[in-house]
Amino acid sequence: MNSAVLPDQVAAAPTHKAGVPKQVIAGLIGIFIAAMMSGLNNRVGALGLADVRGVMGVSSDDGSWLSTAYAMGELIAMPFAAWFAITLSVRRFHLSMVFICALIAAILPFIQNLNLLIALRFVQGISSGALIPILMMAALKFLPPHIRLHGLALYAMTATFAPNLSIWLTGMWTDGLSDWRWIYWQVIPLCALAGVFVGWGLPHEKVKYDRFSEGNWLGMVCGVASLLLLTIALDQGVRLDWFNSPLIVVSLIGGLILFGSYTFTEWHHHAPFIKPQLMGRRNLFIGTILLTFLLVVLMSGSLLPASYLAGLQDYRAMQIAPIGLLIALPQLVLGSVVAFLLYQKWVDARVILALGLVLIALACFSGAQLTPQWNRDQFIFTQLLQALGQPMAVVSILFLMTSVLHASEGPYFSGAINTFRVFGSLIGGAVVGQLMTVRSRFHSEMLLDHAGLVDGSIPQALDVSALGTAVAQQSMVLSVIDAYWVLGVLALMLIPLAFMMTHVPAPDLSKS
Repeated sequence: MNSAVLPDQVAAAPTHKAGVPKQVIAGLIGIFIAAMMSGLNNRVGALGLADVRGVMGVSSDDGSWLSTAYAMGELIAMPFAAWFAITLSVRRFHLSMVFICALIAAILPFIQNLNLLIALRFVQGISSGALIPILMMAALKFLPPHIRLHGLALYAMTATFAPNLSIWLTGMWTDGLSDWRWIYWQVIPLCALAGVFVGWGLPHEKVKYDRFSEGNWLGMVCGVASLLLLTIALDQGVRLDWFNSPLIVVSLIGGLILFGSYTFTEWHHHAPFIKPQLMGRRNLFIGTILLTFLLVVLMSGSLLPASYLAGLQDYRAMQIAPIGLLIALPQLVLGSVVAFLLYQKWVDARVILALGLVLIALACFSGAQLTPQWNRDQFIFTQLLQALGQPMAVVSILFLMTSVLHASEGPYFSGAINTFRVFGSLIGGAVVGQLMTVRSRFHSEMLLDHAGLVDGSIPQALDVSALGTAVAQQSMVLSVIDAYWVLGVLALMLIPLAFMMTHVPAPDLSKS
């Protein structure tokens, strides 16, 4: 992003104002549509899981593997997608993944066997997960410096826009149209549109067959196995009570050992899928930590309000949707506004990042004022703070990280950062889920103990069922409050990391 040599001794791509051909722009639009489709496919499938389970007549425990299977497929595709896109050509690989995703979506509602449905969602997760890294890789490859940040702002929307829009879409299919099949079918029109743009816009390239003989296939086997095991541990850990489950223990230990083996082979291989050595640069190492934990914090904008409104106020997805849209819709313009700011010479991206984290922390502390009387309207201020803070934080991190990359390193970075991006979402779900479970149990015990102490002084004590209902509701409110406080404090703890990153000046756009 800047032609000067950075303190990390890494020069960025040269700056110039070369125009982007219309066909390439069309191809990038198609890649963006596909990446957004991938994010929606993940979240809507998870949010609409209760309706799918109801139609198929499967239990909550068995049905949970549908989400886990998709997450496994998505995660194992992330580190390797860029390598295959370069080898097979971006156009050929992207169109293949889009076609597979749409084909599976078309048949999913007709599958009545749960095991087959889980297997198909796993394959669809692979095809969808491969589409997101290509967006970042293409933005770094095709966009000149004077608009590259706006391309990264589009990529940031996969973390800020798609998860929050998904609540509204789920409500549209399950409550608006009352047709659960659109939970899966929704991706077909987007796949078709993306295919048209990519097919017309991206150049035809030959397959680079010689790269297959150079690939780190042993590393890929270790990497795939490790990511599968770690996804099982993180996604099923809360339900199976973590270390009290042999499956979780084996998955965690085996996953970590295999992930270490994968990293070792990639480090020493002459043609790796990703380059662990990139993490030796300050901005990439710290930025990866920041982005991973930021995605944990961002659960405060989607998971916590939805959990409260659905659990205590019995809101359906369509009723919760405005909460998500308060964050999602502003992202259509705020990402580019942040990118415009970062192009100004007087702006320090680290300050913008810190301000974004402050706004997110304030949103969490605002949400921590929750009471059992809150409904959707009381979340408006909290969500608006999230809407402002999220693009400031995410786009700034991406700018600070990509600015220390050579142009040729984009594919390696894309695979690595997207892997940690998915890890961040999985860790966030696990952390918030476990925190709410533990704190809800704690508050229930404390409230019941307190009720037992004061029961004798109450002339007409509540009956057991009414008392149990009141305790369950209050303990849930208190657990959500605790989660808001923890995530708010975590957001503040990330601010010093932001200033530990190397300062990167705005790109010099005066050179042609």
